[in-house]
Amino acid sequence: MRMSARKIVSTELFQPVTVQSQTTRLDLGANALTFRKNGIEFRTNEPIPAWTEMTVSLQTPGDTKRFNCTGVIVACTGSRHTGYSVSMVFTNLSRQAQLRLHNLAYSPLA
Repeated sequence: MRMSARKIVSTELFQPVTVQSQTTRLDLGANALTFRKNGIEFRTNEPIPAWTEMTVSLQTPGDTKRFNCTGVIVACTGSRHTGYSVSMVFTNLSRQAQLRLHNLAYSPLA
Protein backbone atom coordinates (compact mmCIF):
# COMPACT_ATOMS: atom_id res chain seq x y z
CA MET A 1 0.00 0.00 0.00
CA ARG A 2 1.32 3.45 -0.85
CA MET A 3 0.39 6.59 1.04
CA SER A 4 0.92 10.10 -0.18
CA ALA A 5 1.17 13.11 2.10
CA ARG A 6 0.26 16.71 1.69
CA LYS A 7 0.98 19.31 4.36
CA ILE A 8 -1.80 21.84 4.76
CA VAL A 9 0.05 25.15 4.71
CA SER A 10 -2.83 27.55 4.28
CA THR A 11 -4.52 28.45 7.54
CA GLU A 12 -7.44 29.67 5.46
CA LEU A 13 -8.22 26.22 4.08
CA PHE A 14 -9.73 24.82 7.28
CA GLN A 15 -11.40 26.23 10.32
CA PRO A 16 -9.98 24.71 13.53
CA VAL A 17 -10.15 20.93 13.44
CA THR A 18 -11.59 18.91 16.33
CA VAL A 19 -10.35 15.36 16.97
CA GLN A 20 -12.12 13.48 19.73
CA SER A 21 -12.75 10.10 21.30
CA GLN A 22 -14.77 9.21 24.37
CA THR A 23 -11.90 10.27 26.64
CA THR A 24 -9.90 12.76 24.54
CA ARG A 25 -10.74 15.98 22.74
CA LEU A 26 -8.20 17.97 20.75
CA ASP A 27 -8.79 21.29 19.00
CA LEU A 28 -6.11 21.63 16.34
CA GLY A 29 -5.26 24.57 14.14
CA ALA A 30 -5.33 23.95 10.40
CA ASN A 31 -1.55 24.22 10.23
CA ALA A 32 -1.17 21.35 12.74
CA LEU A 33 -2.26 18.66 10.25
CA THR A 34 -0.52 16.61 7.63
CA PHE A 35 -3.23 15.42 5.33
CA ARG A 36 -2.88 11.94 3.84
CA LYS A 37 -4.90 10.26 1.14
CA ASN A 38 -6.64 8.02 3.67
CA GLY A 39 -6.05 9.81 6.98
CA ILE A 40 -4.21 12.51 8.89
CA GLU A 41 -1.14 12.99 11.05
CA PHE A 42 -0.97 15.49 13.88
CA ARG A 43 1.09 16.30 16.97
CA THR A 44 -0.15 16.26 20.53
CA ASN A 45 1.29 16.60 24.02
CA GLU A 46 -0.47 13.47 25.30
CA PRO A 47 -0.13 9.95 23.87
CA ILE A 48 -3.15 8.30 22.27
CA PRO A 49 -3.22 4.49 22.36
CA ALA A 50 -3.17 2.60 19.07
CA TRP A 51 -6.58 1.38 17.88
CA THR A 52 -8.39 4.22 19.63
CA GLU A 53 -11.39 5.18 17.50
CA MET A 54 -11.72 8.92 17.02
CA THR A 55 -13.90 11.36 15.11
CA VAL A 56 -12.46 14.29 13.17
CA SER A 57 -14.71 17.30 12.60
CA LEU A 58 -13.73 19.47 9.61
CA GLN A 59 -15.10 22.70 8.17
CA THR A 60 -13.90 24.74 5.24
CA PRO A 61 -14.31 28.52 5.09
CA GLY A 62 -16.82 28.42 2.23
CA ASP A 63 -18.94 25.81 3.97
CA THR A 64 -21.38 26.46 6.78
CA LYS A 65 -21.59 22.81 7.84
CA ARG A 66 -18.88 20.74 9.50
CA PHE A 67 -18.46 17.16 8.38
CA ASN A 68 -17.15 14.26 10.40
CA CYS A 69 -14.75 11.47 9.56
CA THR A 70 -14.23 8.48 11.82
CA GLY A 71 -10.91 6.71 12.03
CA VAL A 72 -8.52 4.75 14.21
CA ILE A 73 -5.11 5.64 15.57
CA VAL A 74 -2.56 3.35 13.92
CA ALA A 75 0.62 4.86 15.37
CA CYS A 76 1.66 7.19 18.17
CA THR A 77 5.38 7.83 18.59
CA GLY A 78 7.34 10.26 20.70
CA SER A 79 7.77 11.12 24.35
CA ARG A 80 6.35 13.43 26.96
CA HIS A 81 9.41 15.65 26.47
CA THR A 82 9.15 16.08 22.70
CA GLY A 83 5.44 15.48 22.12
CA TYR A 84 3.76 12.72 20.15
CA SER A 85 3.25 12.25 16.43
CA VAL A 86 -0.10 10.54 15.84
CA SER A 87 -1.20 8.78 12.64
CA MET A 88 -4.90 8.21 12.06
CA VAL A 89 -6.49 6.23 9.22
CA PHE A 90 -10.06 7.05 8.25
CA THR A 91 -12.58 4.20 8.16
CA ASN A 92 -16.01 3.86 6.57
CA LEU A 93 -15.94 7.17 4.71
CA SER A 94 -19.10 7.98 2.80
CA ARG A 95 -18.72 8.67 -0.90
CA GLN A 96 -19.51 12.34 -0.22
CA ALA A 97 -16.88 12.59 2.55
CA GLN A 98 -14.30 10.91 0.28
CA LEU A 99 -15.00 13.46 -2.43
CA ARG A 100 -14.79 16.42 -0.04
CA LEU A 101 -11.52 15.14 1.44
CA HIS A 102 -10.05 14.53 -2.01
CA ASN A 103 -11.01 18.04 -3.11
CA LEU A 104 -9.48 19.54 0.02
CA ALA A 105 -6.29 17.51 -0.22
CA TYR A 106 -5.68 18.58 -3.81
CA SER A 107 -7.04 22.11 -3.56
CA PRO A 108 -4.85 24.85 -5.08
CA LEU A 109 -5.01 26.54 -1.65
CA ALA A 110 -3.23 23.61 0.04
